[in-house]
Amino acid sequence: MKTKRTQYWINVLLTALAALILTIAALAVWFSYKQVQAYMHPARYHVTGDFLKTSHIPYQDVELTTEDGVKLSAWYTPPKPALSGVEGNGVVILVAHGHGAHRPENIYALFAGQGYGVIAWDFRAHGDSGGEFTSLGYYEVLDAKAALDYALAQPDVKHIGAWGGSMGGVTMIRATVKYPQIKALVSDSAFSTLEDEMNLRVPYPVINPLIRFFAEKQTGLSLDSVRAVDDIRKISPRPVFIIQSSNDAMVPLDSALRLFENAGEPKELWVKDRAYHLGMYDFYPEEYTEKVIAFFDKYLLEQ
Repeated sequence: MKTKRTQYWINVLLTALAALILTIAALAVWFSYKQVQAYMHPARYHVTGDFLKTSHIPYQDVELTTEDGVKLSAWYTPPKPALSGVEGNGVVILVAHGHGAHRPENIYALFAGQGYGVIAWDFRAHGDSGGEFTSLGYYEVLDAKAALDYALAQPDVKHIGAWGGSMGGVTMIRATVKYPQIKALVSDSAFSTLEDEMNLRVPYPVINPLIRFFAEKQTGLSLDSVRAVDDIRKISPRPVFIIQSSNDAMVPLDSALRLFENAGEPKELWVKDRAYHLGMYDFYPEEYTEKVIAFFDKYLLEQ
């Protein structure tokens, strides 16, 4: 009798343990799937243009269409026009925002306020643009191409530069490799590889491979498809300026150092502390403006 009772409780415990394991496994799968959905379908934030209006920055609303048929909402400001006896600068800067964000009005105003033309857009699956999902830097190159084509089709545009932040920085690294019309690039807070970024964000041995599985299955892409640290090698002899805060909790300093190490000449690196992710302009506006404008002036105006 004692043996049967002992066996009974052993069976109960084993059944409960199996149920617990299955529940934990199901929760891990559910959590991983939801995380992938959150990354691929970020909350949409809509820009108003109020900051540009109060800063007296003129702009026009434009709609871009990518080669794969995605409609993108964008703003365009032409370069400073030619004045009597003074030639216009003829430069447009492509401004590419980060994941889960939208067209950055402060960066837009920074360049337009210095007389540069600017085009900024909401990436696919962001803001007011179409698109079913974000690929964190892969298909977004097509979005950059649509902006580039629009800028080049405008009158009096002679040179194109690019600024990208975080995912936008990765996208513009990849776009600059592919499109030689982009003559100079500023990359702010870009991650080195998508795989490294995922490992940083999801450092859990069970969840990590599940998230990777769902992400690759739904996008049809491997995480290895987005490797800015390898792509940046191919930009030289066009110049690259890499910006990074050493206090960035979302993209480590090592990413910027690896990007800089792999970039060819000419290249520049600016690192400071205190700033949060993509916060270097907010913390150091005067120094940021001086350095970035000097970079574009040197490589886009002095031609």
